[in-house]
Amino acid sequence: MSEEQKQSYAHHARRQPAFHFFLIPVLILNFIFATVYDVRHPSLTSTWMVILGLALLVLAFLSRMNAVKVQDRVIRLEERLRLSLLLPGNMQPRILELTERQLIALRFASDAEIPRLVGETLQNNLDSKEIKKRIQNWRPDHFRI
Repeated sequence: MSEEQKQSYAHHARRQPAFHFFLIPVLILNFIFATVYDVRHPSLTSTWMVILGLALLVLAFLSRMNAVKVQDRVIRLEERLRLSLLLPGNMQPRILELTERQLIALRFASDAEIPRLVGETLQNNLDSKEIKKRIQNWRPDHFRI
């Protein structure tokens, strides 16, 4: 996604081209080719290539998942700090009631919308998808991987 492109609910997911359109397809094809070769020409080496191909796929997905998890933790911290600055005093003690997914979704809300959205989220236990749909003034996040 271009950093100049305006983000919205419909256009906020990001793809990392090198990962999504090169690395993963190459690793999947490698695993398929190794499996086909092992079926046609079974040997210890060809079986090891299947295992190695699977290990590389798992490695790629785990590295992606771990990076996203670290980002989620940073976003959670940033949003708790942001909420402590933007919410009225009577709502601040309830910040810890928000789940990680809710905090991650709230990062897209403008500062002016935060008190209303946090109140609705706490009252109705909104999920991240519903929070994003209720945002009227989208605050883009171009740093997410």
